[in-house]
Amino acid sequence: MVGLGKMGFPLAQNLKRNGFEVFAFDVSEENRHLAEGHGVKTCASLAGLVETLPEKKVLWLMVPAGAVTESVVLELKMLLPAGAIVIDGGNSNFKDSQRRYRELKVKGIGFLDCGTSGGTSGAFGGACTMVGGDAEVFQQCEHVFKAISVENGYLYTGAGGSGHFVKMVHNGIEYGMMQAIAEGFEVLEKSPFDLDLEEVARVWNHGSVIRSWLIELTQSAFSKDADLSGLRGEVRSSGEGKWALETALDLGVPTPVIALSLIMRYRSMQDDTFAGKVLAALRNEFGGHEVTKA
Repeated sequence: MVGLGKMGFPLAQNLKRNGFEVFAFDVSEENRHLAEGHGVKTCASLAGLVETLPEKKVLWLMVPAGAVTESVVLELKMLLPAGAIVIDGGNSNFKDSQRRYRELKVKGIGFLDCGTSGGTSGAFGGACTMVGGDAEVFQQCEHVFKAISVENGYLYTGAGGSGHFVKMVHNGIEYGMMQAIAEGFEVLEKSPFDLDLEEVARVWNHGSVIRSWLIELTQSAFSKDADLSGLRGEVRSSGEGKWALETALDLGVPTPVIALSLIMRYRSMQDDTFAGKVLAALRNEFGGHEVTKA
């Protein structure tokens, strides 16, 4: 495991719980020490990790998308022998994953792009994984994805880049669903009625058409802060929604809900709204994303 942050550490625990021997590297000594306390063997460098691994080397990356992932992949390209496998479980752009797949294949290194959903609790207790890459490379790792995912919660999506493509679309849908929930609760909050928003979320999650994990998380957020006055309605965009919209435009597919939900995230950086507070609280609930305190 390369990266022991808010997703990598619980995923390492998930692997350990399912009987895998886990070696890990993280730039943070504190993160490495924490993981060692849970039976994960750690190394102080990426080179040391590669050297420590047994003959069949499989490395799962859980590091920030973009420059950090690029740096790690470039270093691994120089360190790994042919036959090794790299799994990128972060939120990389699918076009970057297509390129990395091709570059590593030239070196005889397998590459799987794994869209990982379910937030921090999913990483620990059972994720949803969408995996692209060569079928024979996926088959070598299928038992891993099956073990760490919920029942029926993993899928081989096909060619390199397709796993991150499916996760990108997933996140675009997530943007739209969260925005609808946030707007609805702002209407409730502005209404002339003295409504208990936690109780509204609770009842909606019992038999209603919109019952869902997101509604559960909404109830959880209100149980901790009844009017969300403790945080600002700033909701940063990870990039996935933007990529989903750009790809939809390239494909000529109209996606107005995803487009407007992305725009509303940009707007949240300018004004503090109740809908923005709900969005911020939801992202914190499922993914541990940082919130700005009021």
